[in-house]
Amino acid sequence: MKSGSVWLISGVPGAGKTSVARALCARFSRAVHIPVDELREFVVSGRGNPLVPFTAETKLQFRLSWDMAATMAARYSDEGFIVVIDDVVPRWGLEVYERALGDRALRKVLLAPSLEIALERNSRRKDKPFDPALLVPVIKNLHPSLLSGDAGWLVLDSSRMTIDETVTAVLDGFERTADTDPPSS
Repeated sequence: MKSGSVWLISGVPGAGKTSVARALCARFSRAVHIPVDELREFVVSGRGNPLVPFTAETKLQFRLSWDMAATMAARYSDEGFIVVIDDVVPRWGLEVYERALGDRALRKVLLAPSLEIALERNSRRKDKPFDPALLVPVIKNLHPSLLSGDAGWLVLDSSRMTIDETVTAVLDGFERTADTDPPSS
């Protein structure tokens, strides 16, 4: 059985990671979406809060969630599923993903809408258990650091793209290889 490809969709909060990840999965016959925010929410008591300065505990919980996401991705990939992880991934988080995925190829996509668009999209969010306005300083802080143009990332300015257009641009940005299922639509 051929391994499925593993995709990592990153970007600031409000970039459209979850929407794009789910829509990308829908383009394949067998695909799994791993939303890392939900893995972090598994911690019921003592959860590290990413909206305040990072503590050692917060950093530990992020590292654990990245390792678990990559471990899940590896298992599903080994069974032939396409896997799409969505997460805000700083440089130090990428190392955790790459180590846990081993020699599996990782297709890295950075959704990079303008700061203004990310802030506007964030203001319309209804999917968070807290006021999305709390993410504004996080978005402003992360936006320049995630846009550094690291090698190996497909960077898309999705400011003026629909979700479907963004998914098409993601697929067009990578050459199809033998380990990628043909899209189902």
